[in-house]
Amino acid sequence: MSANPPAVSDVPVLRLLNVESAYGPIKAIRGVSLQVRRGEIATVLGSNGAGKSTILKTISGIIDPRKGSIEFKGENITARDPAFIVQQGLSHVPEGREVFPLLSVHDNLLMGAYTRKDRDGVARDMEAVYHYFPILRERAAQDAGLLSGGQQQMLAISRAIMAAPDLILLDEPSLGLSPKLTKEIFEIVVRINRERGTTILLVEQNANMALNAADYGYVLENGRIVMEDTCARLREKEDIKEFYLGMKEAGVRGERRWKKKKNWR
Repeated sequence: MSANPPAVSDVPVLRLLNVESAYGPIKAIRGVSLQVRRGEIATVLGSNGAGKSTILKTISGIIDPRKGSIEFKGENITARDPAFIVQQGLSHVPEGREVFPLLSVHDNLLMGAYTRKDRDGVARDMEAVYHYFPILRERAAQDAGLLSGGQQQMLAISRAIMAAPDLILLDEPSLGLSPKLTKEIFEIVVRINRERGTTILLVEQNANMALNAADYGYVLENGRIVMEDTCARLREKEDIKEFYLGMKEAGVRGERRWKKKKNWR
């Protein structure tokens, strides 16, 4: 995953400021502030239930925040309609893939390009995704619901590419996949960023894969950002090594030490 990175702008393409979202009376994210610079891969790490997916749903308009603001390419998109947000150049690959099971692979890809009018560009991007994931060309006429889990993940990522987005929100791409297939998916995600310059915000429980793929990372616990740094530096932090990478004693004792870090609160 060491391909030459694209030029990364200092100007953020996405900025969240003190965002709060909830499910009924339960706060899922609490005062989250983060930014993603154009051309980079940023990642949000956290255990199951930390609020990672809620961040992405709030950005893409699926959930309206109770507080805070969200800017995309300098425009306030807080609580805007998801269709509007997609048209601005943001694609969301949800957890669990969510392909159209009764449509063919080819038609699923065309659904990703429904906002576009440039036929030649759509055709080029169709060839590009078939180059990234050759199995999709082989299965182009097959119903998406008949694909394996890994193939559906490939299709979901490819459908997002077909929108020619400025930013892709990628939610748990490794979920339910074998280690080998997870590695392949992450290698393609890095290639998409490096070769196309597509900015990516990734949420992922597989911290090792995420930290190796991404440029900058945020650590989320109980709905709050408790740490942020370059991924190179995060990989060297003792708490990250122990709690997420399993490089020291794990289990309850390690988790207690993690939670006792006063400077994380």
